[in-house]
Amino acid sequence: MTPPDIPEVVLPVEILRPAEILCQVNEYLRFALIRLRPDQKQTSTITPQDFSDLLSQLLRAGQCLRSQPPQSKAAAGVESPAIEKESLEYRTHLEELYHFLPDLQARLLAERSRLELAQAHLAATAAWALASKKTI
Repeated sequence: MTPPDIPEVVLPVEILRPAEILCQVNEYLRFALIRLRPDQKQTSTITPQDFSDLLSQLLRAGQCLRSQPPQSKAAAGVESPAIEKESLEYRTHLEELYHFLPDLQARLLAERSRLELAQAHLAATAAWALASKKTI
């Protein structure tokens, strides 16, 4: 006897309140802002995964904020002050990103140019060494 077909119930991976989601995103952004800070001289420690994670968190917060119904002050629930606080912090983080990402981009482009120059130098050195080896 086979069991009857029971539809599979898929639960979301995270069941969090919007304020908790924004709190998590803000915590991530706080550390990301420190890590990506323009006064850091080493851009070699920044990876593509860092930007992917940053984008993922920004999209997560955006989806959370878009899912919030507009509420009047009179109809605001208990969570409203927490969401407002986290939203303001999120906005502050976005403004910080807006101001220093162009500098970070310039530093990353300079690093790429430096690496390309070093790669060209190594290729020329290897070609010279190979040519010297053939003449000996």
